[in-house]
Amino acid sequence: MQHPPLVRFLDRTTPPHIVTLVLLAGLSAATMNIFLPSLPSMATHFDSDYRVLQLSVTLYLAVNAILQIFIGPLSDRLGRRPVLLGAFALFILFTIGILFAPTVEIFLLLRMGQSAVVAGMVLSRAIVRDMVPQDQAASMIGYVTMGMALVPMISPVIGGLLDEAFGWQSNFVLLIVLGCAVMWLVWTDLGETARTPDQTLGEQMREAPELLTSPRFWGYNMSATFASGAFFAYLGGAPYVGSEVFGLSPAQLGLFFGAPAVGYMVGNAISGAYSVRYGINLMIVTGTCLSSLGLLVSLSLFLIGLETVWVFFGFMIFVGLGNGLVLPNATAGMLSVRPRLAGTASGLGGAMMIGGGAALSALAAALLVPGAGAFPLLWMMFITSCLAIGAICVVLWRERQLGLGHGD
Repeated sequence: MQHPPLVRFLDRTTPPHIVTLVLLAGLSAATMNIFLPSLPSMATHFDSDYRVLQLSVTLYLAVNAILQIFIGPLSDRLGRRPVLLGAFALFILFTIGILFAPTVEIFLLLRMGQSAVVAGMVLSRAIVRDMVPQDQAASMIGYVTMGMALVPMISPVIGGLLDEAFGWQSNFVLLIVLGCAVMWLVWTDLGETARTPDQTLGEQMREAPELLTSPRFWGYNMSATFASGAFFAYLGGAPYVGSEVFGLSPAQLGLFFGAPAVGYMVGNAISGAYSVRYGINLMIVTGTCLSSLGLLVSLSLFLIGLETVWVFFGFMIFVGLGNGLVLPNATAGMLSVRPRLAGTASGLGGAMMIGGGAALSALAAALLVPGAGAFPLLWMMFITSCLAIGAICVVLWRERQLGLGHGD
């Protein structure tokens, strides 16, 4: 088995330390939701409707998805390090601009500019694949995303406390400080990991469709998209189910809402420990089946009349567990189909996951109408999880055609 390259922390002549990779991805996650508790006070500040401020999430995700398509190929051509440094410089400038935004329209434009920080999430995965082989990449990505899973749970709490103590602007001041700190870390610790390309950017972009003709790329990509799609549907529908169906208070909803995150961290830990030993395909199959089984049991209990808050949220732990097994392994698989296009694969895969997830989240919110209970959300999540099983079966079928799975 190939050993990972020598890594020395804060020595940019070597590849980056895993702490740097966790922080790269984590800041992107924090930027998405740290300010959400401040939306009411921001609506008052800008004298705007709350629903207009909610566009700061939708528009951020939309630009986020588009940028991922281009960040990957650009980093394959120019290198991971310069693209990251440029992206974080832009992120810091746009975040400073938000502090002085005179109108809600300018705030939303600057908020879209903040999406440049997604380079940290995209390229942290590509850097891992640059450093180590496929199964080891799945293991390392598992540890990176396990650390990253804590950020969305903690950042809104920090944001709410900052807002109460210092006002909504303090959330963005913190993001500026964190952005500067991570940019310094990239400068001092992140050695270039991408191979020197022998093609122009135009030639490389023309090669990108090669990924889209690969059944294995689509199989890994769709297994990740559908698995995460079930979780995005949960994000869009669970607040309604908790508050309107079960009558939970905001504090109670916050407590139950984090159930999938517990499973997600456990799944990431298992991926980190066992992907190298058992291979990425077995981990993905196990994860998709666990998610589907948990949702099937939850649906069955609801159908026989056990429609309780504990059943609904308790079995969501299986969805998080399944995602923790699927996402790092499916990501490693995507990046390994064409290793020379690892950045492109990471960008395309991330864009499809975010775009598909945003659509499923909106659909879940639209399907949950008064009187329907939690059934529309449970059925939607179950069907999506089953589609993830079908997607990984495409990979298994293709690899049987190829014998040992080499080539495509």
